[in-house]
Amino acid sequence: MRNSQSIMMLLKSLASLCVLAAVAFAVPAQEKRIHHHADLSDHAHDDAHSFQYDHEAFLGKEEAKTFDQLTPEESKDRLAKIVDRIDTDKDGYISHAELHYWIKHRQRRYIEENVNKHWKDYDKNQDGKIGWEEYKNTTYGFYLDEEFDDVEDKATYKSMLMRDERRFKTADRDGDGIATREEFTAFLHPEEFDYMKDVVVLETVEDIDKNGDGKVNLDEYIGDMYTPENGESEPDWVQTEKKHFSDFRDANKDGYLDAGEVAHWILPGEVDHADNEAKHLIHETDTDKDGQLTLIEILNKMDYIKTSTITDYGAMRVDDHDEL
Repeated sequence: MRNSQSIMMLLKSLASLCVLAAVAFAVPAQEKRIHHHADLSDHAHDDAHSFQYDHEAFLGKEEAKTFDQLTPEESKDRLAKIVDRIDTDKDGYISHAELHYWIKHRQRRYIEENVNKHWKDYDKNQDGKIGWEEYKNTTYGFYLDEEFDDVEDKATYKSMLMRDERRFKTADRDGDGIATREEFTAFLHPEEFDYMKDVVVLETVEDIDKNGDGKVNLDEYIGDMYTPENGESEPDWVQTEKKHFSDFRDANKDGYLDAGEVAHWILPGEVDHADNEAKHLIHETDTDKDGQLTLIEILNKMDYIKTSTITDYGAMRVDDHDEL
């Protein structure tokens, strides 16, 4: 039996669509809503404020946390082991191709570990599949028996259940009510699967569309990313976003974003963010500008790398069992 607070946290975790987490400074809407394949980091990619995005891209999310707790010597030793893993041809240099492959590997590893963690919770009969009833009863359990009467926000819980069921049925491609591991991966990480994109768009519209008309108007678009405090002057980027809405987002100029326009906004096509991050990290770390990295260059940028996605993506651990 769960209390309402713990189940709410679980539901939010499972239902999240990899939206970038808000940070201490204001982040424009496209940074929070655009869906990238397997986010490299929970942080905004903004070097003017923080290198935390790059930290987590290079190290991996969990490993980045570990690095923050190590002594300088321990950090150097662990980083050297990571560099050796990335340098697959063992020539002493990390090329763009090797770095790109490593970051993509971290992305896949993160998704696999996330699915494995949840799989154990939901495959109650250990048959290698997860039925909708297994998922529903494990997630909502006691509250289903009470028809959510004991929950303070009954409507919210019913909405969560409806959205979970809709997403589960969409992920369940053969319609048998049972998710294979691949189908359950599509349920947890819909942004990774083309056939789940309509659900990603629909859930995004539902989140932003406050008046329930199935479209997103300018006030809803701005309200999704910015709520003014009393007496606070509007940031400059809000005006920029209003212009983006009218000039670019609202393609048919009817004053609203429909599902197609929202899809064009949040699903920007086949952008290889791992490739972009590899290029970015080489640019920031390659002091002799030969287009590749050495261990010395990386160690010289220790503070930068310790705030990068390469070292921590997907609970990355450097041990004898962590093979590429």
